[in-house]
Amino acid sequence: MINEQIRDREIRLIGENGEQLGIMSAKEAMKLAREAELDLVKIAPKAKPPVCKIIDYGKYRYEQARREKEAKKKQKVTEVKEIRLSPNIDDNDLNTKANHARKFLVKGDKVKVSLRFRGREMAHTGTSRKILDQFFSKLEDVAVIDKPARLEGRNMTMFLSEKR
Repeated sequence: MINEQIRDREIRLIGENGEQLGIMSAKEAMKLAREAELDLVKIAPKAKPPVCKIIDYGKYRYEQARREKEAKKKQKVTEVKEIRLSPNIDDNDLNTKANHARKFLVKGDKVKVSLRFRGREMAHTGTSRKILDQFFSKLEDVAVIDKPARLEGRNMTMFLSEKR
């Protein structure tokens, strides 16, 4: 809220240089802001009494946008990459898939390893768990298991993330 939008009876006022001007009525604060040719901006509306500051509103909004942009830049977005395996995968193919997963993990992404069963392969889900264990053993130096292997319908899935 700025200038005339501030309807509170009493406010705590902070001057343009950051000094405390004390508690006063909103009208007095508005008069001081006009004299300085600046805006009266409500900084902390939840405080008792609300805190207002005499500043240039356009500059204030610009600074706020810049701060938000800077905070957004420092955020780390983690993606979940999926590696699909089949129950009758060969060793070389498993190594290739493990190397792909290693690249994802080193980059900071999480990896979802899913083993898809088709037809009669559903009868051998127990032996297929060994494939996921073998896959993890190739990545033990860079990965930890977030969620262990679990059978969900026709898929067995396991989640891996980077070791800290």
